[in-house]
Amino acid sequence: MEESKNSFVIENEKNEKIECNVLFTFDSKETKKNYIVYTDNTYDDAENIKVYASIYDPSGKDKTLKPIETEEEWKVVEDLLSSLQENSSGK
Repeated sequence: MEESKNSFVIENEKNEKIECNVLFTFDSKETKKNYIVYTDNTYDDAENIKVYASIYDPSGKDKTLKPIETEEEWKVVEDLLSSLQENSSGK
């Protein structure tokens, strides 16, 4: 993963370079891990921007994004995204 402050480049399974933008990062007291939420600025069939989340090392020593593998971790990420969406829509 190559990175700047708000963006980074990853390679997909076809070895194509894809520029991604960091939406936000956060750490979870529940899982004791750090997460990065980002987009590749593409859209799904419903015209929603695609958003991804991974585990990352905030120190920058390990630049590899790790997959989120447990339901508990996905719940933490989804709850935060739901909360942010509610706040941004004025609910």
